[in-house]
Amino acid sequence: MNDISVVYSNRKTLCLEVHPENGVVVRAPRRTSKKEIEAFVKAHEDWIARALQRTRQRQQNLPQYPESEAEIRLLKAKAAQVIPPKVDYYAQLLGVTPGKVGITRAKTRYGSCSGKNNLNFSCFLMLFSERAIDYVVVHELCHIQHKNHSKAFYDMVASVMPDYKERQKELKGK
Repeated sequence: MNDISVVYSNRKTLCLEVHPENGVVVRAPRRTSKKEIEAFVKAHEDWIARALQRTRQRQQNLPQYPESEAEIRLLKAKAAQVIPPKVDYYAQLLGVTPGKVGITRAKTRYGSCSGKNNLNFSCFLMLFSERAIDYVVVHELCHIQHKNHSKAFYDMVASVMPDYKERQKELKGK
């Protein structure tokens, strides 16, 4: 259990999570004994091994983010040129009106839509294909109409991008 971290909280059940950066995390109710946690991990060894392998494969399929400030500034500048015209184009197709469009350095979230319909996009989107970038733009624009990931939300995405599931896979390293 050396490479497994345990997080105690007010939850009622044990669960396992596999993260690219944090490795394996066991989430446990506060009063769970170390022995119970060890037994839980042992019972799920095969699942953990498969999940770690899948995570490593996905990480290999994803682009490497640049570390230098100069490279990140270049990505931000490129994103500022590429993304706003895409937002305008797809907003018109979808019949929605976004607020402000911003470019961030987010590494875990490629796009977001605020309650005021402001859209933010990660400069690291520029490391992906045009098809993947278009998908994220459409995804966030659809959140203007649907603030969730309901069937209606994905129906709206599919209305302008029927192959969105294939585009989505690239972003997940599949």
